[in-house]
Amino acid sequence: MGPLGLLPELGAASWVLLGLGAAIVGVSKTALPGAATVAVGLFALVLPAKESTAALLLLLLVGDAMALWVYRRSPDVAVLLRLIPSVLLGIGLGALFFWLVDGVTVQRSIGVVLLLLAILSVLQRRTARRRSDSPEEEAPLDHAPSRLVGAGYGSLGGFTTMVANAGGPVMSLYFLSMRMPVVTFLGTAAWFFAVVNLIKLPFSLGLGLVSSATLATDLVLAPLVLIGGGFGAAIAPRIPQRVFDGIVLALTVFSALALILR
Repeated sequence: MGPLGLLPELGAASWVLLGLGAAIVGVSKTALPGAATVAVGLFALVLPAKESTAALLLLLLVGDAMALWVYRRSPDVAVLLRLIPSVLLGIGLGALFFWLVDGVTVQRSIGVVLLLLAILSVLQRRTARRRSDSPEEEAPLDHAPSRLVGAGYGSLGGFTTMVANAGGPVMSLYFLSMRMPVVTFLGTAAWFFAVVNLIKLPFSLGLGLVSSATLATDLVLAPLVLIGGGFGAAIAPRIPQRVFDGIVLALTVFSALALILR
């Protein structure tokens, strides 16, 4: 039996949602870090909560590989090394959470996480807008976040990325607070999520979340990740960032509410 024979029995509308989610994964890796939260919601609406997380993780790894190839930038190694302990703690707590709770709880937890990340995204944009509107105020730029604050971001990022593959907005907020240049921001984010997603893979395998049906589904969807990544790299400079962020935020909130109320 070929891989297509292992595909789950889903309706046309479900495949459209999965395909859209896969394309969004690609766009998030090359154009807008954090947009993958929309794909999290779409996948969890179609697939069982735990299985959706595993299926999306494999596609995120495909997107990570493309992001590393597209940007080919040196990351801020010091920041990455500083985050490792707290991120590992968060991933471990997320794996324990998966082991202790049932699928419905995971699904609703994903919805809550997405809503919290949407709030963080709003705060992130307001902070950036306040800085751009007040060039005379140099006080907020005097120092980078403390190591304790960084550990908090790392733990939350590790937990949310393990539970919901949704650590993008958390870590984007942290990298923004570090006032990284754009190239360094994108390069650091690419390397961070590539390493973190690889670390998460053994946990997902150990929890039995990756099945033959998951692999077959991802084999079909992987080309859409690459197409989405190429599309994102091509159009990102041409679309107003504020408009694009607003669309992503609205879709994220919609997906989160649908998961919580489902």
